[in-house]
Order: sequence, then structure tokens, then C-alpha cells
Amino acid sequence: MAVAGEVRAQLSFRFGVLLAQLNERQRRLLLATEARLLGHGGVRAVARIAGVSESTVRRGVAELTAEAEPLAAGRIRAPGGGRKRVEEGDPQVTAALLALVEPDERGDPQSPLRWTTKSLRHLAQALTRQGHRVSAPTVSRLLKQEGFSLQGNAKTLEGAQHPDRDAQFRYLNEQVKAYQADGEPVISVDTKKREQLGRLPMAGREWRPKGEPVQVEDHSFFFTGPDVEQAIPYGIYDLTRNTGWVNVGVDHDTSVFAVESIRRWWRARGSRDYPQASRLLITADAGGSNSCRYRVWKSELATLAAETGLVITVCHFPPGTSKWNKIEHRLFAHITMNWRGRPLTSHEVVVKTVAATRTRGGLRVEAALDPRDYPTGVAISAQQLTALPIRRHTVHGAWNYTIDPASAGDSGHATGPDAADTPAGRRQAMLARLADPRLTGMTSAQLRHLSTELAPTQAARTQQRHSQQRGGRARRATGKLRVTPLFDDAVRLLITLLYQRQVCSMSVLADLLDVTGTCIGDTIKQTRPALEDHGHTTSTAGIRFSTADALLAFLDTGARPERAQIIDQLSDPALTGISRAELRQLTERLASGQSAQTERLTYQRRGGPRQLGTRGGVFPQKISDDERVLLAVLYQRNLCTMDVLADLLGVSRSSIGNAIRQTRQLLHQTGHTSTPAPTRARSAAELLTPTTLPTTPTHTPIPTG
Repeated sequence: MAVAGEVRAQLSFRFGVLLAQLNERQRRLLLATEARLLGHGGVRAVARIAGVSESTVRRGVAELTAEAEPLAAGRIRAPGGGRKRVEEGDPQVTAALLALVEPDERGDPQSPLRWTTKSLRHLAQALTRQGHRVSAPTVSRLLKQEGFSLQGNAKTLEGAQHPDRDAQFRYLNEQVKAYQADGEPVISVDTKKREQLGRLPMAGREWRPKGEPVQVEDHSFFFTGPDVEQAIPYGIYDLTRNTGWVNVGVDHDTSVFAVESIRRWWRARGSRDYPQASRLLITADAGGSNSCRYRVWKSELATLAAETGLVITVCHFPPGTSKWNKIEHRLFAHITMNWRGRPLTSHEVVVKTVAATRTRGGLRVEAALDPRDYPTGVAISAQQLTALPIRRHTVHGAWNYTIDPASAGDSGHATGPDAADTPAGRRQAMLARLADPRLTGMTSAQLRHLSTELAPTQAARTQQRHSQQRGGRARRATGKLRVTPLFDDAVRLLITLLYQRQVCSMSVLADLLDVTGTCIGDTIKQTRPALEDHGHTTSTAGIRFSTADALLAFLDTGARPERAQIIDQLSDPALTGISRAELRQLTERLASGQSAQTERLTYQRRGGPRQLGTRGGVFPQKISDDERVLLAVLYQRNLCTMDVLADLLGVSRSSIGNAIRQTRQLLHQTGHTSTPAPTRARSAAELLTPTTLPTTPTHTPIPTG
């Protein structure tokens, strides 16, 4: 039946308005309704007007005439329609997928994805190679059905836990509650990660105009070396008031810097927030600059206690539990969020960004720049540590201790930051004493002259060392170095001369100067090549000191070490059979042979030449070369046994035997022979008794040829 043009126009208008607003099933039912109203030929006419196939209209007519149950709300098609899921046609695909993504200890050790990224695309490709044709979206759906999701690493493994870990946490918590209940300050301290300054990339993103990101360096290895500026934020977080104070250092993260940060916090905030405070509780990690093992940390805290009058108690977290320190997630985490995506180009940017940190929980932060130098290598001797007023707690005293301010003052600590009795002041005074001509072997004028001549060589060596640390030349003109060394060139020369002259060992120098042995070793290692380049020959001192007390006693009273006195007695012509002048001549003649012999024996023990960069100490033996000559002469005269000589010098019999055997060969080469002594001493006391000494020494003259 033909459809009138007016009806066609009405249907076209109606379909244009409604079809776009209906879903698939609703469109079919609308078209079917109009087709039934038109009667015979209505299906074809509606299909042409709506622009759909006739089968779609007929399907709608069938749905209208069918007596089927209506579809559930929200459904368009009947259940069971569409393409079947891949797991229905391939039941093994899920098991194959799990074998690829399960943890390694349960999965297939031969899996191709064991050592690659398990992305959806890689998983789909691996399944396809196994005969399971799937797409990446299908893999995602299957993984979610099996309870998988994208997972990052969880920092939960703390390694071997200390047996007192839980007990320390409970004790620390009790201490914090007790101090807060009494209105006393409780702070959490730690050092935030040091930041290099410059246009370097920072993690995170910030709102900026589209297409205008902050331009930063694509490589950061140019920002290395001793002349690159850095910022070291040391934080103090007040657990009670929810406030933070950050001291931004520019040099090194040392124990002195850590305590100075606490001192600056107390002056700026602590003394104002707690004007009636008499005690201070510090919670800190077990490592870092505030380590429970560092003597300098405890010594500086004793000085702070004497200055402020506070009884300072320190409770350390067990090793490996630094993430439980309150400052980590109550202060440092918010600082990191505040400077995300922002290059730290200067110290001013660091200080202002830290000070601008705020939270909805009420956190307020203050920051200050600390431009002072904090050199590394400072140390405190065991005797000084024993004198500190440290009272260990009954619960794990290594982690919990208290310092009394009154005792700190009685122990000789400084009463103010500018007092002369500071580590730096004591070090300068000791250096002045060590410059004694009796130790250096030269007058003060000669030492200054040598220091002046050696200065250019030392400066060149320093620049060479810095170039090696940077990995190349400096990118800009070298100005003031970021790192200020603990010792200047003149002091380095003095320390090296004392060691080269064998006045004392490195450990004795370290104890005298309140520095570490490593600091002394590095100083000597860096200065000795400059002395060799200059051609300076260092003579050996006649006295060797094994302890710091012995050296100080010599400087104060002129008292010689006991061993030096014994050697002086053994050098008596009545025992050696030759005069002291002849003994010195003999020692000088054997010196070159002894050096060659020592190097040959050392080469044999090493199995090859000395490696580059090794220090090669000047104390390779317990018995010096001069003493070896003396012992060999005495033994050749048959004055006593090796046991008597070993008892006198405090060494083993084997050491005496090796020294005599090696030196006797050199004596034989020089033609020196000794006349046997008329008597033989059976003990050390008998050997040194004047009545047993021969009255007229007899000897064979030293050959002069």
C-alpha cells in the first residue's frame, strides 16, 4: 500500500526527533509500532524513512507480538546475547595467565616473562604464543577477576630485628608521655636528604600554564665535586606543639652540626615555648650524625647541657626503624610535598620553601640558614668520653642515656659557644705545642719557610684531587670551595713531618688533636707527595712516643719515654764496646742497606710491587733501624740472651731474633766485628746494673773504606 507524502513527512520528522534519544531496543519497538499502524507495506516504508534495514523493523514487530517476559530494568538485549567470553571457549586461558603473573616462587621458573615487565601487552603476546588468542583488555579483565591489581613495592622488610626492639619502643613511648605530662619539651630530630642546588629536576608536578614547564638540566652529573653548593636540612619537630624548626646547613652533616641545630632551635623557639623547662627529651635514630655510637654527639650534647642548664635525655630508635621517627612523616613528608616540582636553585629558595610549609592539622615550620663550616674528622678520645656526665638508663643504656648539666660544667666543658675550651680551641693550642723544634727537627722560622715554599705544590695537588673527584675540569671559575678542610696546608705539613720523623703513630696524633685516625691518614697521604716533589728529606727523630701522655710529658717536663731511656742505657760504650759517636756512624752507614733489605722483605711478603695509592706507613717494624743495629752489636758481644733484650724492649723473642739475624748480615758486609764481653748478664736488671759493666771497652774500629 502506498504511503501518502504527508504521512512520510510526519514520520521523517518524528524519527529525526526521537530516534537519537532512544536506545537500540526502544528504536526497534518504535519503528515496529509505526509499521503496524501503516498496515500492509508499512515495514518497507518505515525502514526507508528511518534509514534502517527491513529485518530490524520485522524483529521489532516480532518482539511486540511475542508474549515474552519484559527485560529487566536497564537491559537492552536478552541474556546470553553477544560474543562468548574467551574463557568459555578456552577454559585453560586463566590457568596459563596465572602461571605468568603469579609470584616467582609459585610460578613457572622458565617463564619468558620472569625477567621482563609483566605489562598487559606482554602478557597478551605470551598467551597468544601459547595458543590462547586474547587481547590486552581481556587480560586486564581476567586479572581483576582473579583478584590482581597493579602493586608497588612495600617497604616492610626491616632485616634482622634487634631482640630489644619492642621493649625499646615501649620504653620510648613511656618516656615521651611522662615528659609531656610534666610540660617538658619533647623533640624528634633527624637530617633530611641533602639537596644539590641548581636547576635540577625535582620529583612531583605543579600547576603552570600549558606548554610552559620549568626548564631544568637533563643531566645532574655536572653538579658534583667539592665546589658544588648543597643544602643539608636538619629538622627539629616538637611533638607536643606540632611545630617544626629546620636548620639548613651548607657544609657537612656532622654531630657538631646536629647539636648546633638543636642549640639554635632552643634559642629561637624552645626557650620561648617552654620558659620553665628543666629537662629536654630528644628522640633520634640510632645512626647518622646523631648516632648513639658517636662520641662527638654525646660530647656536644654535654656542652649544650652546660650552656642551657637542661637535663638532656636521649632515646634512640632501634637500628632499622628510622621510619617510625615522628619527624619523618610529620615534618619531612610535608616539606617534600611543598617543594615538589620546584628546582632548588639557591639556599634562599630552600629556606623560604621550608618555612612556607603548612598543613590543615596545624603544622607550622620555621627555617634558618647556617652558613658555618662543620669539617669532618673531629673525634673524642675514650678518656674524654669517660669524663662526660652520661648516666645510662637501666633499660638498654646504649640507646637511652641522660646528661646532667652540673656535671657537664665540672667536667671541663665550655660554658658558652665562644669559650676557649672547645674542640677547635684545644686543637689549635695542641698544634702550637707540637710545633716544638725538638719534635719537628727545625726551628719555627725554618718550618714557616718550608711551609711557604711548599704552598704552591700543595695547592696544585689539591686542585688535581678535586679534578679527580669531579671527573673533569670545573665548568665555571673556581671560587670559594664549598667544603672547608679541617686543617690548612701549614698544619698538614706539620702533621706529616711529625709522622715522617717517626715521633709518634697516627693514632697518637689523632688522640692529641681530637680527630679520627682516618683524617690523619688522609692528611699524610695527601701531603707526603708534595714533600717528595719539593725534594725535602726528613730525618728520623731520636725519640718515639707510643702514647699521647708520654709525648705531652716530654713537652711539659722533658721526660723521655721509658724505652728511650733504656736504649740510651744500652748505648753506653761499656756495653757496646764502641763510643756513641762511632755507634752513630755505624748506624748511618747501615741505613741504606737496611732500607733496601726492608723493601726486599716487604716485596716478598706482598708478592709484588706496592699498589698505587697505598699509604706505605713509616712504622713497618716494632723495632726501629737504629735499635736493630744496637741490638745486633750487643748480641754479637754475647752480653745477654735474646730473652733479656726482649724483656727490656717489651717485644717478643722472635722479633728480637729477626732483627738481629737481618742486621748481622749487614754488619758482616761492612766488616764490623765485636769483641766478646767479659761477663754475661742473665737478666735485664743485671744487664743495666753499673757494677756489671766492663771498665774498659774493647772493639774493632769501624772500617772507613
